Amino acid sequence: MHQNSEERTIVRKFLRIEGITKKEYKKLFDTYFEAVKMFIYYKSGDEMIASDITQEVFLKVWEKRKDIKMETASALLYSMANNLFVSHCRHQKVALEFEKRDNDSCQDNTPEDEYAYKEMKQKYESALSLMAEEYREVFLMSRMEELKYREIAERLDVSIKTVEKRMSRALAYLKKELNPVM
Repeated sequence: MHQNSEERTIVRKFLRIEGITKKEYKKLFDTYFEAVKMFIYYKSGDEMIASDITQEVFLKVWEKRKDIKMETASALLYSMANNLFVSHCRHQKVALEFEKRDNDSCQDNTPEDEYAYKEMKQKYESALSLMAEEYREVFLMSRMEELKYREIAERLDVSIKTVEKRMSRALAYLKKELNPVM
């Protein structure tokens, strides 16, 4: 028994099945991939960034396909692309500022200062890598991407209180791990 797409839609609505099917996802991908990529390219001026962000958008759509309605999917694509681009820009800004501060501070440091800095950085990175993933994720979103707790909560699909608790635990963990060095 073959059903046409209209019959499948009616059956899905009757059974209250939400989300998009693999076939609808493929159609969405084929229809919008280049358009979303160009949207980001116009914002960034960089084809690699546009391609990476567009791929990430479609990966997220695939991961959340059960929660997406086909009627609103195109608007969601552009919204997600814009949000990911903004996050990318924030991250780049933080990285550039860190690099600038790092270069400025290295010029006045003694060899002992540089050694202490390298040791502290190594311990920080080690502590960060050993931190529980859920705490590290919140910590890095807050510190590296400069996201507000509300934005982090939306991205992770958790409450703001959960984000606050995870951040508190992440900071307590880092303080405990790095305190002997400080």
